[in-house]
Amino acid sequence: MKITFLLPVVSMSGGIRVVVIHAKNLAKKGHVVTLISPAPTKPKFRDRARQFLKTGKSLRWEKSPQSHIDGTGLRHIVAPHSGPLKIEDIPPSDVIVATWWETAEWLMNWPASCGAKVYFIQGHETFDFLPIERVKNTYHSDLYKITVSDWLCELMKFEYKVPQCDLVSNAVDHFQFNSSVRSKNIKPSIGFLYGSTRLKGMDVSLAVVDKLFGCYPHLEVISFGSKFDPEFSMDSRINFIESPPQDEIKNIYAACDVWLSTSRSEGFGLTAMEAMACRTPVVSTRTGWPFKAIIDGENGYLNDIDDIEGLYASVVKILDLNNEEWMHMSEEAFGTVKNVSWEISSDLFEQSLISAINITR
Repeated sequence: MKITFLLPVVSMSGGIRVVVIHAKNLAKKGHVVTLISPAPTKPKFRDRARQFLKTGKSLRWEKSPQSHIDGTGLRHIVAPHSGPLKIEDIPPSDVIVATWWETAEWLMNWPASCGAKVYFIQGHETFDFLPIERVKNTYHSDLYKITVSDWLCELMKFEYKVPQCDLVSNAVDHFQFNSSVRSKNIKPSIGFLYGSTRLKGMDVSLAVVDKLFGCYPHLEVISFGSKFDPEFSMDSRINFIESPPQDEIKNIYAACDVWLSTSRSEGFGLTAMEAMACRTPVVSTRTGWPFKAIIDGENGYLNDIDDIEGLYASVVKILDLNNEEWMHMSEEAFGTVKNVSWEISSDLFEQSLISAINITR
C-alpha cells in the first residue's frame, strides 16, 4: 500500500510518537509510507512583541522543530507553506490517514480520488481552547475511524453515531522499556511526566508532591519532559530532566517507587503503560488506559480528576508498603502489560487500513 499520514506541525508530542511507531512498522512490512506536515507558522511581529512585554522573553520559533521523526529514516515531507495542507502537497496514495482534528478537516474536503480516507483518533479534542464545533464535525464525518482506546471507540459509536470504529490500542516496546525484578528504594521516590498544558494536570502533581515532602523529608522526585516552561515554577528539590534520550527514559521509570499521572484528559496515557513495563506501580486519575487497566491495591490506584487529597493518600499507601508487599505490586504492574506489543498493534492498524480501502472501493 501507499500510505500517507497527515500531521500537524511536528513536535515531540506523544501523538506524533505513536504515529511514527506505526509508520516504521508499516514500512518494515514493505508498504510505501510518507509523513507530511505543514511548515511552522512564523509568529507575527505583534505576537512577538506581546510575548516580550508579558514575559520579558522572546516568542520561541523553530523553522525545523525537533520531533519523533528525527533519525527514523522515514520519508517526511514538510510542505513549502504553513497552514492547511492541500491535495497538491500529497503524493499518490492508496490510503490517507488524518492524525489530528485539523488534519481530518483538511481531508474531509478532498475528493474521493485522493485515496481511502482514515481518521486516527487519539483523543477527544473538545477543549475550550479549540473550536469545539469544528472538532465535533470531524467526528461526525464519514472518514473511516480508528481509535486507540475502548472509551474513545465507545464514544465515537454512541455519541457521534459512527457506524464503523476500529480499536487499535497503543502498546509498549519491551526492548526500550524494561526493568529486572527489583526491590523498593531505600529512599522513597516518585516520578511524573512534565507537561505545562492544563490538561496534563501538572499543578495537581506538584501539589501532591508538595504534601509528600511534608511527610517524607528524604523523598526523591524525578520528572522529565520535552521542554521546560520557565513560567511554570517547580520546587528546586525536583530533579527535572529535559528531553532525555529515549533509551534513558526506562531508567527514570525504574528509579521510582510510584509513577504519578494526574491528567485531566487522556486519549490513552502511554507513560502509565511504560512505567508498568519498568515494574513501577502507577497512581492515576480516572482517564484513558489507566481507568481500565489499574486495579486498586494490585498494580496501583485510581482517583478522581483534581483529587489532590485522594492522589496523595494513594501514593502514601504505596510508599508505606514493606519491601515484600511493594515487590508484589511491582510484579502485578509488570504483568498488566507484559503481553502487549507494538507489532501486534501495527498489524491491527494495517488491517484497518485494508478495510478502509476495501470499503472505499
